[in-house]
Amino acid sequence: MKDKVHVAAIQFNIALGEIDRNLAVVESALGRVARQGVDLAVLPEMWSSGYDYKRLVKHAAETPRVVEAICRLTVQNDIVVVGSLPEAAGGKIFNTAYVIDRGEVLGSYRKLHMFSTMGEDRFLSPGEQSLVLPTSVGRLGIAICYDLRFPELFRKMALEGAEIICLPAEWPKPRQEHWRTLLRARAMENQLFLIATNCCGVQGKLDFFGMSLLLSARGDVLAEGGESDTELIATFDAQEMIDYRAQIRCYDDRRPEIYGTLP
Repeated sequence: MKDKVHVAAIQFNIALGEIDRNLAVVESALGRVARQGVDLAVLPEMWSSGYDYKRLVKHAAETPRVVEAICRLTVQNDIVVVGSLPEAAGGKIFNTAYVIDRGEVLGSYRKLHMFSTMGEDRFLSPGEQSLVLPTSVGRLGIAICYDLRFPELFRKMALEGAEIICLPAEWPKPRQEHWRTLLRARAMENQLFLIATNCCGVQGKLDFFGMSLLLSARGDVLAEGGESDTELIATFDAQEMIDYRAQIRCYDDRRPEIYGTLP
């Protein structure tokens, strides 16, 4: 991980099904945060279209074009971008987060856990593997929204060397406190940095509360969004993570022979 990584969460009200409108919002926002020295920006979940279930196949067909546009923007702004989009592959549609580093797609992660409560499993297929990968800013672990409720995924990524977790989301009301509590727990229990970008505003019958968070490896809130469009910015200091892990030696004190090994 770089000594200091300047990060941003780009929170906005996703216009349902309006890809070019959402892309224009992202283009403007990336320019603004880049001018403030941001190295890594995280966008919301399904940011190009939202959960426009009836037209997901159509929107997924546009994703290669959207990814190409983000590649160009990451070169122009000298930045790493993470955000999830609908992806078509093998006759299925996935909720896929792309890691784009200054013009190159370094990897992608398909959301593992489908939120069956809202019927996500009827329209999208789950992925089959987690993702931790090196980038120009450090080793990133990727999760998406509902994945947050599965702590074993985050511990697996931590043990694989993740230093920063990037989590795009569309997390609606009224579960704001679940969101905030779980995010802080994932950061502090794994002693790593976390960027969680939620959307905001109303989409169909759902009301999204925003409250994107930038968290330190201690679980401290470095920046938190309200309920409207915003760009949160903070600095992750690698030495703070190193010092905290030396102070509270959770990794050394684990007992995998009792509860099993991960990974």
